[in-house]
Amino acid sequence: MIIAGESSGDLLAAELVVELRTKSPGAVFFGAGGGKMAAAGVDVIHDMARLGVVGITDIVKNIFELRQLKERLLAEAIKRKPDVVIGVDYGGFNLRFGHAVKQYLRDNPFVDWKPKVVQFISPQVWASRPKRADRMAPDYDLLLSIFPFEKEWYAQRVPQLRVEFVGHPMVDRFTNDELRMTNGPRATTSVTNHEPRILLLPGSRRSELKQHLPAMLGAVKLIREKFPELKASMVVPSETTARLARSLGADMEIQTGNIPAALAAADVAMAKTGTVTMECAFFRVPTVTFYKGSWINYQIARHYITVKTFTMANLLAGEEVYPEFLQQALTAENLARATLELLQSEPRRARMKAQLDQVIASLGEPGATRRAAAAILNLFK
Repeated sequence: MIIAGESSGDLLAAELVVELRTKSPGAVFFGAGGGKMAAAGVDVIHDMARLGVVGITDIVKNIFELRQLKERLLAEAIKRKPDVVIGVDYGGFNLRFGHAVKQYLRDNPFVDWKPKVVQFISPQVWASRPKRADRMAPDYDLLLSIFPFEKEWYAQRVPQLRVEFVGHPMVDRFTNDELRMTNGPRATTSVTNHEPRILLLPGSRRSELKQHLPAMLGAVKLIREKFPELKASMVVPSETTARLARSLGADMEIQTGNIPAALAAADVAMAKTGTVTMECAFFRVPTVTFYKGSWINYQIARHYITVKTFTMANLLAGEEVYPEFLQQALTAENLARATLELLQSEPRRARMKAQLDQVIASLGEPGATRRAAAAILNLFK
């Protein structure tokens, strides 16, 4: 059984299914996720695309639906009795579901079902609410980490929890051709020698576009005062999101999917903090990052978030690589100023790319998803 939420988790889960089936050709998969999982051969009994929740307000609005989904999936798990239950990212839901599975087994010790419970990609408990790690230990047989510092963090806090660092799946995801594109003219040539290109990555959720696009579009307008020939484009995950972006005033080329090609063509990017900023880092694109949530979510989160930055490249580097603007700091003026600095200062761009090389080198060798599949199957040896 495999459960993934959001488009990035759907892709990760699909890649994991392919590797597991390669190593165990007779394996059967079912669970909750999206189109990529279905294409990989998973019997998707619930489409998770509608449940992209962020912060306490989204959870409250969807709490009854989330509880019903958890109970429905638990009933299906009890019925089908999978050998392993795998949560892929989507920690808020998957940690609760993993606990529900193990609690059912603790309450029914004589039931003929002893599944392994696995979480692929650590929830960011090291960034907020670290006590969640203590609660994970009795519920999880294996936690698969994609960032190098996580294994040591867990070893110090909950040594009884089995954690394996497998590396980042992104390292395998991009082809040599795409890497050659990123090391082509735009990676080495001054932006003054061609029309500068800026890529906008506002996020995948409706609420994110509404919060982020006003500042992003305002910044593009300000940047065009310095670079009238500026070419702006945007990548969003679906045509539905693209229509929303256009309705919010995005008068530019809007592409659905295929971020690698867009990053290869970009001189700079503006990106929502999250998975996509690591893709920007991998393609060595100078980027300004940002995030703005609802006021109430921010007021709650600021009391338990322990990290100083939401941008993973900055966390891995131990310093500010990408300029970051959060909440009220996310303004058109701030985005434009930071982006213009990246466009106009070649030394700044060169230093940033050198920092990004070190960040990507820390993510491990190719083969992360293959190692993750092997670690899961090793639970049964």
